[in-house]
Amino acid sequence: MIRIKKGLDLPIEGAAECRVSDACGVTSFAVKPTDFVGLVPRLLVAEGDRVAVGDALFCDKNDERIRFAAPVDGEVKAVVRGEKRKLLAVVVKADAATSQKDADKSPVGRADIAEIKQRMQAEGLWPLLRQRPFGTVANPDNAPKAIVVSCFDSAPLGPDYDFVMKGREQAFCAGLETLARLTEGTLYVTFRPGQRLAQTVAQHVASGLKNVKIEFFDGPHPAGNVGTQIARLCPINKGETVWTVNVQDVAVLGHWVSTGEYKPVRVVAVAGPSARNPHYYRTMAGACVESLVEAQRLNPAYPRLSTGEGDGCGVRVVSGNVLSGMQIAPDGFVGAYDSLITLMPEGNYYDFMGWLMPGLRKHSFSRTFLSGFVPRCMERVFSLMPECLKPKFDTNLHGGVRPLVFTGGFERVFPFDIYPLQLLKACIVGDIELMEKLGIYEVEPEDFALCEYIDPSKTDIQPIIREALEKLRKEAM
Repeated sequence: MIRIKKGLDLPIEGAAECRVSDACGVTSFAVKPTDFVGLVPRLLVAEGDRVAVGDALFCDKNDERIRFAAPVDGEVKAVVRGEKRKLLAVVVKADAATSQKDADKSPVGRADIAEIKQRMQAEGLWPLLRQRPFGTVANPDNAPKAIVVSCFDSAPLGPDYDFVMKGREQAFCAGLETLARLTEGTLYVTFRPGQRLAQTVAQHVASGLKNVKIEFFDGPHPAGNVGTQIARLCPINKGETVWTVNVQDVAVLGHWVSTGEYKPVRVVAVAGPSARNPHYYRTMAGACVESLVEAQRLNPAYPRLSTGEGDGCGVRVVSGNVLSGMQIAPDGFVGAYDSLITLMPEGNYYDFMGWLMPGLRKHSFSRTFLSGFVPRCMERVFSLMPECLKPKFDTNLHGGVRPLVFTGGFERVFPFDIYPLQLLKACIVGDIELMEKLGIYEVEPEDFALCEYIDPSKTDIQPIIREALEKLRKEAM
């Protein structure tokens, strides 16, 4: 048992109920190059082309072995481009029926590792693997120090993976077996205490699965972040790599290994304070969120959705969690590695007298408001309070951007053996040598999400960390 003491849980209402619906109304799916760090895409299809599940839509110009596959059968509906013709998305309109192109392919089974890698690249499964540092798609030529699979999400409103993986345990274990063969090091599978999925995996490991270790983490967010777990289990030094895989992607890999069929099923939670009926939807990777959130618009308190163009009204749609997710349009698409759609009320308003008011409904880490004096152990009482007294969460910054203030708060929510403020300052000035000494290779932007949340200066910390990592990555190329 590894206990994380530093961190913060946000008592945001609107968690998804443990029931799942089939997202029958979703007809458009997209694969977005912007979801993959450092990717320079080369388009392989054109508008109007017919594609089948597993057909390559685009590949990486720097390594054409890495292909990105269509999640459904259908027609290429749109090739979306941005400034300077930058490729933003390839949208596929799904057919009513699936041809099951891959059904006649033989299962991988106990094939040679070189053959497994080659088939994963050819059939579009390799992007399921990500590598640290830098958060890029894993390099097939690298030998990872370890592989880490986090089987719980401690972020606000995070999905319950015990429920999400119900009925997919066999495929999940088959995926773990394949991952264990892809590394000469250790495959770490992490859980919260008491998870049902942990018992299933433990039985499979006891039956003879080698190089696999089950670890338990307890504590507040970011205990579920894979970066926090890597820092405790297998810290990354310069020149080393560690691979990570999403829980549902492990099941996709296991299904492909067992049957030869690429079937990127994704169970997505739609949750948040603005959700009228928060629960789970079963769909395919890259689904359009328009039909998923349409029913949530019936909440009379939030009658419209934000356009994503700064209108400041209605509801903001976020692919991922509220701390590190990405805002998308109401007709946007689920991120490649996301299993959560968060609906948050827009906060484009001014507070009367600002911080001079008691702030009973404002969540406060620094105890600026009275709500900050409620002990953490009493936060569950919030759920029993009348609606007018419950903490209110929205997208309001409650202040303007100002010079960086040193409060000592970052160290209270940052569980790494790293000085977060000093590392941030090194990233701002671009001192590569100092960044390396302070542990830049161990972190990703999401690891600084809580620091960004509690920062009284309202600094956009995550983009600063990403820019620094990109600078290091390009220096290493």
